[in-house]
Formats: sequence, C-alpha cells, structure tokens
Amino acid sequence: MIWGAVLLLACAVLVLPAPRSPVQRLLGDAGGAGDPAAAADDSTRREDPLATAAAFDLLAACLRAGLPVATAAKAVSRSAPAPLSESLRRAADLLALGADAAAAWEAAASDPATESLARMARRSAASGSSLAGSMTELAADGRTQVEHLAAASAERAGVLISGPLGLCFLPAFICLGIIPVVVGLASRVLDGGLL
Repeated sequence: MIWGAVLLLACAVLVLPAPRSPVQRLLGDAGGAGDPAAAADDSTRREDPLATAAAFDLLAACLRAGLPVATAAKAVSRSAPAPLSESLRRAADLLALGADAAAAWEAAASDPATESLARMARRSAASGSSLAGSMTELAADGRTQVEHLAAASAERAGVLISGPLGLCFLPAFICLGIIPVVVGLASRVLDGGLL
C-alpha cells in the first residue's frame, strides 16, 4: 500500500510541469519568438476587437506629442493589429522616403480595414488640419461599433436561450398546471353525471 502511494507520488512529480521563472510568469502566454507553443497559442487566440481603436488613440497621442506622421505611424505599427500594422509601416516608410501623402497611404486605402485611416490621413495632408483629432474620432467610432456588435450579440443570445428554456418549462407547466386542472374538471363532470 505504501509502495503504491510512493510510486504514484513519483509519477506525479515526473508529470508536473517545471516551475516558471518570475519573468515567464510576468510575460504570461507571450512566450519567446521561437517558441512553437506560443505560435500555436497565437493562432487560437481571438483578436481583440478594440485593438484598432487603441492603435488609433496611440497614433493620436504620438501626433499630439509632436512626432511627425511618419515617425508616429512607425511607432504605432509595432503594437497595432495585423492589417493596420502593415498599412502604418508601409505608409511610414514611404513618408520617410519623401513620398506625398496620396502615394504613401494608397495601399491603406485599398484595404477595407484601413480605408478610413487613409482617407483621414490624405485629407489632413491636403488641408493641413490636425490628424490627431481625426484619429481620436476614428477610435471613438470603432469603440461605438464594437459596443453595438456586443449589444446585438447579447440580444441574440437572449432570443436563442428562450428555445431551450421553453423546452424545459413547457412540459413542467403542462404536467403540473394543465393536466391537474383537466383531470379535476373531468372527474367532476364524469362523477356529477352531467354527461
């Protein structure tokens, strides 16, 4: 009996994962760049719906701090979500090489995910208006869209839950509410000689 417990304890020690260092715990699921587990985890992780709005806010903050558009776009491209990151990096590289705004933001204008960014950036370059205000508006619009999608999803869940609840409560209502009333009325009618 004791040897069996010792054997199970030894197997449990061998199966347990190795303790993580404090740095690994702080990084969480980020893992290393060459870590295959982190790459597999990235493919299953859902995209943050507010990441684009946060990137627009970050771009507005960089522009308000006085950074040129090319430098601000390059800095934000490192943390922006996939389609926005590529568009910002490409536009930043072209602006740093001296391209005009129409040419620099052309690739971003062809992608539906970044079309509004390209439109605002082109308009800002042509009119000389502040791009930071436009980025703040885009971030607010993105958050509003996410809020509407979440509300629609919650309403849809409320409708979808009514089916299983109806299937659960309808038989109970019939068995406990309707059948006793029908049996009681039938027994009175049949016993009273009304028929």
